[in-house]
Amino acid sequence: MKVLVLAIDRDDDFGKKAGVKGPVIGKGKCIDAALKLSLADPEDSDANVVYAAVKLYDELKKSGEFEDVEVALITGHPDVGIKSDLELARQLEEVLGKFPAEGLIPVTDGAEDEQVFPILSSRLPIVSSRRVVVKQNETIETTYYIIYRYLKEILSDPEAARVFFGIPGLIFLLYGVGRLLSVRYPQSMDIISNVVAGVILLFIGGYAFTKGFRIQFFRALVNEFVQVIFGVSGLLIIIAGMINAYVNIDTYAQRLLGEVPPPGLIKLILYVHSINTTIIIGIAVILAGRIVQAYLRKNPHIWYSVAGILILPAFWIIVDVTGRYALSIINFHSPATILEISAAVVDVIFSVIASTFIRRYFIHWASGGEIETGAGDQELRVAQEAT
Repeated sequence: MKVLVLAIDRDDDFGKKAGVKGPVIGKGKCIDAALKLSLADPEDSDANVVYAAVKLYDELKKSGEFEDVEVALITGHPDVGIKSDLELARQLEEVLGKFPAEGLIPVTDGAEDEQVFPILSSRLPIVSSRRVVVKQNETIETTYYIIYRYLKEILSDPEAARVFFGIPGLIFLLYGVGRLLSVRYPQSMDIISNVVAGVILLFIGGYAFTKGFRIQFFRALVNEFVQVIFGVSGLLIIIAGMINAYVNIDTYAQRLLGEVPPPGLIKLILYVHSINTTIIIGIAVILAGRIVQAYLRKNPHIWYSVAGILILPAFWIIVDVTGRYALSIINFHSPATILEISAAVVDVIFSVIASTFIRRYFIHWASGGEIETGAGDQELRVAQEAT
């Protein structure tokens, strides 16, 4: 069995700091590359990864456990993610073109580099793996040194700098301005404090929300203007409906139940039932924006949103019926309830059947009418190419 000992540098420290271009194949060349990086940055652990890979290569050669062994280094890209992983995959193919290995032993210095293991295992089996942990001298690795080192790394990363310095900086800045204003207008300190706190929470909440859901707001506003406008409108409709239902919950309870229940589960169910229509309308507006945007871009996946709108009435009926049943207003044996449930079932069946034809139509429409109905594999290929 031919085995490749592979050192991995996902963020291309070898290229950035030492000018080493991957892939590097062979013991001598790998040692030269590690020496260059060690001289350029003695603290970088990637050099130790290569040394560990060479050591493992020597051990396997001496043991004779495998038919043949080779050692290599592949480097990714500073933009860690898709770019770096594609580059690693390309370099691995280049290495395998020169040394057709049958098994792989990756050597890394941490969890980030190990994220590429699925890419490696899709090309050839991973026989084993090795993680390198660099030992530190306790007299040097003081608390001050650790803090200084990591602060320096954070400052060099724009994304991390915005989180660890930008947000706290904004908080101190706003509170500083508020305190200065309170010197001249002490009676307005409560207002200033509330405004400052509101701005801070709005900024932090908005940043966390957009990062958590991977929403690039400004790019989306430029590239998907119609969808953003409809989406914001739909959210405003939902929020306005929720506020209105909260304000008028007692009136709604009096009209539906003939009495106002005390705070508790019944009132919560009543509130959910009261906002049912508003939420459905808001979702419909959001989906309408997706449909318009997809139509303008001639995106065949427009049928997803169309199918979503078609099935919304069934969702409304389900929430309405279950809500009224929980409030003991109706029972499932009454003709009116059976009719509503039947309407929901009919809507679901209609949505499924209609979605099938709608999907074919829009794939045919997006492809410019170049495919025939019924060619399932070709439809899928055209849809993927169109997106």
